Amino acid sequence: MLHRRRFLQLGSLGLSALSFSSFRGKMTVQKPLVLSTWDAGIAANNAAWQILRNGGRALDAVEQGVRVTEASLNCCVGLGANPDRDGYVTLDACIMDENFNCGSVLFLEKIKHPISVARRVMEKTPHVMLAGSGAQQFAVAEGFPLESGELSDDAKKAYQNWLKKSEYKPVINIENSKRQAAFVPTKLENGDWNHDTIGMIALDANGNLSGSCTTSGMGFKMRGRIGDSPIIGAGLFVDNEVGAAVATGQGEDIIRICGAHTIVELMRQGMDPETACKKAMERLLKVKGIDKAKTIQAGFIAISKSGEYGGYALQKGFNFAVCHADDKNFLVDAKPLI
Repeated sequence: MLHRRRFLQLGSLGLSALSFSSFRGKMTVQKPLVLSTWDAGIAANNAAWQILRNGGRALDAVEQGVRVTEASLNCCVGLGANPDRDGYVTLDACIMDENFNCGSVLFLEKIKHPISVARRVMEKTPHVMLAGSGAQQFAVAEGFPLESGELSDDAKKAYQNWLKKSEYKPVINIENSKRQAAFVPTKLENGDWNHDTIGMIALDANGNLSGSCTTSGMGFKMRGRIGDSPIIGAGLFVDNEVGAAVATGQGEDIIRICGAHTIVELMRQGMDPETACKKAMERLLKVKGIDKAKTIQAGFIAISKSGEYGGYALQKGFNFAVCHADDKNFLVDAKPLI
């Protein structure tokens, strides 16, 4: 299974500069610009940059960029990821353009690229969100192939190990004590946090912003659980007059503070992206409480209309990828709050 740390090996795909840095004040680059969460963002940025460097639209860049991650074998994005506690991989995604158009899919099964289905929802229906079998039916009608739904080898192994530890025995239509007690691990077996996404935001050469977010959600989650990733205003928000923000981490707590929207509104008040991300994280910490916050992770990234960018983490360990030139695709270690 391809975990975040091993994604570093993909950073050489046409973009030679791969380095870590930390913020010291405002960070500003000339447009175009693309940011994405975690080190998986190096490969995702590479695909997005091929569109941006040629004057392409930010919306196309953020769709094509995260499709790279959806197609890879990893723990937390796409059909190869860890399943829910009943053994099924369910996917969530959303996308938003410079005109407040947005689309989202939730609890989608057997479709390889939920981000592209979300874009079709945005462009071909009067709705913003489609869920479950309805989302799948729409995807198939739009020509997306229905995949087998079989777990990847690594996901199957992880699921079997989880079943042994949780002693989970699903019983149809019964919520017994065993079913209620089945645990969702805070971290995966390799030590990574159990709630990653690939979130991407971009500013194109025309000065327009767009964003995307896609995930399989928490591994071994309760069937039907939805986090922040497909929710406009929580996992992603774009206001073309102000900026864009995307979130990763413990979805329930990001939803509680409308994380991405909060960051954009703070930028509207004059804060630079890093400061806005920090202030939003402080709000999350206040709501969660210090003791419980120590058991979770969350990360925010943001771009302003002027091309400033920044990010912030709840705890040490969150990084994000920044690309603004052919030879400038690098990782930044976000400052932690606790």
